[in-house]
Amino acid sequence: AALLLALQVRLIMKAYSFIRENVPRVLSSVKDKSGTVHIPRISQYLYFLFAPTLIYRDNYPRNPTIRWGYVATKFAQVLGSLFYAYYIFVRLCIPQFRNSSQETFNLRGLVLCIFNSILPGVLILFLVFFAFLHCWLNAFAEMLRFADRMFYK
Repeated sequence: AALLLALQVRLIMKAYSFIRENVPRVLSSVKDKSGTVHIPRISQYLYFLFAPTLIYRDNYPRNPTIRWGYVATKFAQVLGSLFYAYYIFVRLCIPQFRNSSQETFNLRGLVLCIFNSILPGVLILFLVFFAFLHCWLNAFAEMLRFADRMFYK
């Protein structure tokens, strides 16, 4: 459900950017009564939907070729991050909660369980950040030949 919500929010943000960039152009050409109205092509909109950006432009800087070795490396890093996050979860998080489920409930046990799960939780968050925002988006940017890779700015 959270993944679906995140995808819907991304699509809403992209639709808003597309409308915000194109409606003023269409309105100004109608107001000036010029014969040509610049409407983006479907291919431009589809590229924008898959490009790792939230700001619509008719043209983006593009690389001349796709480096498939780079794409494979980024996807391998995503898989490695997922396996490492699974390992952290199984080794450090699950035993904490398994032990707490066998004991009677007390506040001290709950606080200890939470504090023992903070470090693994932070490690998993860093792995998710690295896997999605760095590896996944760079792999798709490379496959789309998207040259503007300033994701962190």
